Amino acid sequence: MFQFLKQSSQGRSAWLLMALTALILESIALYFQHIMQLQPCVMCIYERVALFGILIAALLGAIAPKTPLRWLAVLLWVYSAWQGLRLAWDHTMMQLYPSPFNTCEFFVSFPSWLPLNNWLPTVFEAYGDCSMKQWEFLTLDMPQWLIGIFAAYLLIAVLVLVSQIVRGKK
Repeated sequence: MFQFLKQSSQGRSAWLLMALTALILESIALYFQHIMQLQPCVMCIYERVALFGILIAALLGAIAPKTPLRWLAVLLWVYSAWQGLRLAWDHTMMQLYPSPFNTCEFFVSFPSWLPLNNWLPTVFEAYGDCSMKQWEFLTLDMPQWLIGIFAAYLLIAVLVLVSQIVRGKK
């Protein structure tokens, strides 16, 4: 299995497939926001940024999969998936156990050198309330689905990372 994962990570098709899945998920988020008129909250925007991190990692890996750039892509993938999972978990806890002490910020806060909400407000500006459930499918709301999505990305990323280190049979 590790040999397969290592070989896959050294080709472009696996990286492009990952980019496609992240792009589809980002498109779904924008559909919910602009077509279904669901208002994204601060946590939604941060989860969206984590998904963009996975998309960027996939594009980095696709650029030069047989070079050390692949390592940077895998590390960015692991980091983004971990942060996305952590954010989705916190968001789910805010929705399942609402409390005046467990709330999200009113406005997104990006670093001054990367003000995404100023550059592209239609994608990165938050208007909703983190504790409000706006959408549900098969009894799970959006952050609960994102826990599963980010957990899958993280599991595969860790396996790919381990495959880079483990030596195959000769």
